[in-house]
Amino acid sequence: MRQTDTANPIKAVLFDLDGALIDTAPDLANALNAVLKEHKQEPLPYERIRPMVSNGANGLIKLGFGDSLSDAEHEQIKAELIACYQQNIADKSALFNGLEDALLYIENRHIAWGIVTNKPEYLTQQLLKEINFNIKPQTVVCGDQVSSPKPHPESIYLACKQLGVLPENAIYIGDAERDIRAGNLAGLTTIACAYGYVQANDDIKTWQADEIVATSIELVEWIKEAC
Repeated sequence: MRQTDTANPIKAVLFDLDGALIDTAPDLANALNAVLKEHKQEPLPYERIRPMVSNGANGLIKLGFGDSLSDAEHEQIKAELIACYQQNIADKSALFNGLEDALLYIENRHIAWGIVTNKPEYLTQQLLKEINFNIKPQTVVCGDQVSSPKPHPESIYLACKQLGVLPENAIYIGDAERDIRAGNLAGLTTIACAYGYVQANDDIKTWQADEIVATSIELVEWIKEAC
């Protein structure tokens, strides 16, 4: 557990979006299975899809259709998947348990918060609008707003700059190795979320995060202790 550092107090908390802040897997899984059904393929169990969500549309297509698609077929199915997802982007997606309380605590402590994601801006903004946060993020940086998305630290540097905080005064919270790598390279305190979309063969302990939390409630407790 991080003890409050009076020399470098926490002034900002940054979240990855899918798998750390919002549980988007149910809607992404439904979109993939709808496209599989359209192409006369068997749907996949949710338990197989969930760990792959952090890999985005390309990862989901590879999971559902394998490696045999031509480039043209891949792009056509990708367009279908995204269109289906957009139509139902927040049917079942929601903040992970307890995180609304964490955001309220952060706001009451006058600590800035934001989102740094590799998700495209148009999907991110639609999702955030439909989720309808009671506490709005003060910055949102998406993968297509920078030249080098995560694991490069550019997007995290940009978020810190927009919030007017130094990296050493910020936390980055993510559920993928690229999140932790980007946060570490940028000089933030990093938290790895084992409750997110972590694949069975991932060893989260090797990611070199400053902290690992098993549940979203544990993350809330960590934030309240550290901020």
